[in-house]
Amino acid sequence: MQTLDRILSVAVDYVWGAPLLALLLGGGFILTIYSRFLPFLGVRHSLEILQGKFDREEDPGDISHFQALSTHLSATIGMGNIGGVAIAITQGGPGAVFWMWLAALVGMATKFFTCTLAVMYRGQDSLKQVQGGPMYYIEVGLGKKYRFLAIFFSIFGIFGCLAMFQTNQVAEILVETYGVKPWLTGLVSTFLVAVVILGGVKRIAKVASRMVPTMCLLYLVGSLYVVAKHYDLIPHVFSQIFHDAFTGTAAAGGIAGISLMTVIQTGIKRAAFSNEAGIGTAPMAHGAAKTTEPVREGLVAMIGPFIDTIVVCSLTAFVILSSGNWQVEGVKGVSLTAQAFEAVMGDLGKLALVAVVALFGISTMFGYSYYGKKCFSYLFGAEHGRIYDAFYLAMLFVGAVWGVQLVINLLDILFAMMALPNMIAALLLAPRVMNAAKDYFSRYRSVSLG
Repeated sequence: MQTLDRILSVAVDYVWGAPLLALLLGGGFILTIYSRFLPFLGVRHSLEILQGKFDREEDPGDISHFQALSTHLSATIGMGNIGGVAIAITQGGPGAVFWMWLAALVGMATKFFTCTLAVMYRGQDSLKQVQGGPMYYIEVGLGKKYRFLAIFFSIFGIFGCLAMFQTNQVAEILVETYGVKPWLTGLVSTFLVAVVILGGVKRIAKVASRMVPTMCLLYLVGSLYVVAKHYDLIPHVFSQIFHDAFTGTAAAGGIAGISLMTVIQTGIKRAAFSNEAGIGTAPMAHGAAKTTEPVREGLVAMIGPFIDTIVVCSLTAFVILSSGNWQVEGVKGVSLTAQAFEAVMGDLGKLALVAVVALFGISTMFGYSYYGKKCFSYLFGAEHGRIYDAFYLAMLFVGAVWGVQLVINLLDILFAMMALPNMIAALLLAPRVMNAAKDYFSRYRSVSLG
């Protein structure tokens, strides 16, 4: 295992080098400018869509706009927000948080374009069910000659969408707080997830739409309480984040120092792992939305990175940095956040975070199962989807018993490979999205004024 860990560590540094960072961050910036800042100027209309004002039962698709966003957020709001932020800080220092913010802001445009494409170029699986996602807008939108990119995405998506990090982090917090054996956590998680995912996307969306608001509220209240207790340290935390974002970190985790490139790389990696903008997972959820207006779904999807990273991840970062416990040996995940909660709220804080972690982890496992199954079905046929279900559930157990560094390195590599074809397609198809957006808003304004 140690040899494999070293190999994966080297591979992570290679695939998350300057070219991919430029593609994700630079590509998102280009899309933000090209859209004329639509992700920021169109928020009001996005909220109207989420309220169901434009829902029609007869529209094609399986789930509502709100359920699509909930399914998407059930996959993104989870361990990436609690354990992932902790890992970002222990690996890249406080400055990594700034680059997470920046990646999230430009990621809103990336989500708008990719999730609009997911509805604009929907395809059919082998069972003639309407489907959306990168593999379909690559093949249908760019044409058959680009199908190799769709296959490339799907191969890495099958493995990249395994929720191993989620079971790993749930196992970590349970073993460190209550001594629960990792194998037992893996077994129970596998059983609970099986009950939901074997019911298909509609059951996943139904459960997610109920869990996501509750778990977000619970975590937000707890985090705000911890931050409020350290309110006098907030200016210092901001200073740390902005200073280290451009200078590197003097010391973290017992290491002499962290280079600026490592800070940037870590922040963008963890942002991508948290909100998944540019990775291509969210379009698979939003592609199932009941709508005939692709732009509407893009407007709904673009809210995701803001909620996920600017709000939830920021609270986690402030909880950890204000506690002062982030300079630890080795890579620490969710247990670091738990220590910060326990320091302020005692056993109640520890119990509350364990509950939130369990909810976040389980909900993400639901969403990821849907993503991975779509990739598998694209390659091998939807009629064989149960094979992937069995593989997915087995790997949940594996994730619980593997070391965190091994799991995170493996998933970082797979996410990088998914991002490449997805961002290439998004940039090539961007003009078609903007043409659709101009048409949509001209019709929307004429109806509103009329």
